[in-house]
Amino acid sequence: MDIGGRLRHLRLARGLSQRQLARAAGVTNSTVSLIEANATNPSVGALKRILDGIPIGLAEFFAMEPDAPRKVFYQSEELVEIGKGSISYRQVGDNLFGRALQILKERYLPGADTGKVPLVHDGEEGGVVLAGRLEVTVEDERRILGPGDAYYFESRRPHRFRCVGPNPCEVVSACTPPTF
Repeated sequence: MDIGGRLRHLRLARGLSQRQLARAAGVTNSTVSLIEANATNPSVGALKRILDGIPIGLAEFFAMEPDAPRKVFYQSEELVEIGKGSISYRQVGDNLFGRALQILKERYLPGADTGKVPLVHDGEEGGVVLAGRLEVTVEDERRILGPGDAYYFESRRPHRFRCVGPNPCEVVSACTPPTF
């Protein structure tokens, strides 16, 4: 059973970020992230505490089914915003429950950065820069990419993204399994 996918679907359906859910449940953001990535199996008590932050009961959580049939095509305005501040992540599809791939249209304002602490999670990710310049750091490697340039790496490697230059940067990316 895809507990992580169920939790991610439910959290996004309620319009909560991982941080908001973690705060409401009294757990760390990394706990929610690890569960959603299926990198850890929570105890019943831990899962109940997280679900209380939504709120939803265990029985309802396990009884919910993915929406069917799955939508195939999406208009631009149907992409779901899951980013915040100076970084926009517009996700293809509002329901990733049971799906193995997450596709994002990313937009970084000049100077936008994913943070000083590198991102680390299971899976793989890749992307193609459409506009602007994006500094991508993966462990000790750093490269500035421009339009048409791309990246692809194992997400367990510490990584970070930053828009450099005076113009916004746009990227189309994919990761598996879904991270957000």
